[in-house]
Amino acid sequence: MARTIIENIVIAQYKSQTFFEFCQYTTIRFFEIVYFEEGSGTIKINGQTVNYTANSIFVFIPDDIYVLNPETETSTVAIKFLKSFFRNTTSQNETLPVNDWFRKIEEILNSESHQLREMQFETALDKTHLISLTNMVAAEYLNKTSHDIFIIQNSLSVILHLIARNIQYLNTSEVKEVKSSKIQQIINYIHSNIYNTEVLTTKRLANEFHMADNYISEYFKKHTDVSLKKYIINYKLKLVETRLKYTDAQDSEIAAELGFTDSSHLNKIFKTYRGISLSAFKANLV
Repeated sequence: MARTIIENIVIAQYKSQTFFEFCQYTTIRFFEIVYFEEGSGTIKINGQTVNYTANSIFVFIPDDIYVLNPETETSTVAIKFLKSFFRNTTSQNETLPVNDWFRKIEEILNSESHQLREMQFETALDKTHLISLTNMVAAEYLNKTSHDIFIIQNSLSVILHLIARNIQYLNTSEVKEVKSSKIQQIINYIHSNIYNTEVLTTKRLANEFHMADNYISEYFKKHTDVSLKKYIINYKLKLVETRLKYTDAQDSEIAAELGFTDSSHLNKIFKTYRGISLSAFKANLV
């Protein structure tokens, strides 16, 4: 049972089912949150099989294909942001914080931990909050005659924030072979502040992480094999690619948001690092 309360966001709730049809929204879904209220079974995600249990939460990104195989009666709530939600800003959606929501989701898309699919949480309280908010959205969805768009809008904002925050926590807590926890903290800080160019100078970063100005760049490159400046530019360009692929934002808008002088400056940097112009990149998306 699915319905769109906000245009191009689908909210689906299923109670005590032992069979789920293949999701008809897979090819047009940008981002999806699935909460398993009860039940157990497996999910085949992109050919890999993982277990799900009651009170587990999964996130899916573009091109993820999953099939549910319940072993016991399963109840779920799913919130699906369709690709068109971030492209067609209609009068129905123009009052929503669409850009803020996109920023939260792109943090998840560009995180190393999103491939875990099942959400892990820094605290039990965060998970409790997320479940409560998801249930609140579902309850408003069921209230077909008088749903409250304010509750739905603000609940979705907090849900996305909680997911992004806890994926950052996972990045910090998982110490990779080539990355110290300090390095991961620096990377998380860069990701969180990528739209605040003024705090990503070498001096500001060194001050934030209690290092000498002339040492933090050396330290970063030693642990990542990439210079600090190049890492920041490459991450910005990942976000540029995501916006070009999934939104209707103009080059000038993207340039302004990410701290480039103008669209010409952005195009020059993009071509230098990617070997292709912005227009050619967009042409290849068609």
